[in-house]
Amino acid sequence: MIRAGKQGKADLFYIICRIGSLICFDLRFPEAGLALAQPGPHSAWKNKPAQIITYPSAFTLRTGAAHWETLLRARAIETQSYVIAAAQVGRHNEKRASWGQSIVADPWGNVVLKLKGVKEGEPQGTAEDGAEGGIGFVDIDLAYLEKVRREMPLQRRIDVYPEL
Repeated sequence: MIRAGKQGKADLFYIICRIGSLICFDLRFPEAGLALAQPGPHSAWKNKPAQIITYPSAFTLRTGAAHWETLLRARAIETQSYVIAAAQVGRHNEKRASWGQSIVADPWGNVVLKLKGVKEGEPQGTAEDGAEGGIGFVDIDLAYLEKVRREMPLQRRIDVYPEL
């Protein structure tokens, strides 16, 4: 059984980079991503920011159409991280369908990968041909990430709003 935790985020360290893992609904709250982008001394990475933030998700048709890409791009920009969002797609049952369109956004907010989602204008949430089981590949350029961070550093004022 999975239950809500007190930490609110997962700090994962891989040999190649630092990956922060959040979930679908966390995408709506910039503070969750910012906590990974500007961690404190007790983080697994000892004050080093996440380089990739993941958001496995299942946005509905309505919220997916209206907010999905916009929120992902915003989280990438404000954290200066690669954002990877794997998304369920299609009709699950008579009451539930998911938007799809798995996305990878770079630290500047550019969408570098977008997979297929539901058919446009399809109120039942029928997936586009090839959307279910889709897979995509991108190159994660850590030198580019560091360039973005160096040329436009995040300078959050924790003295003004430390509660974030």
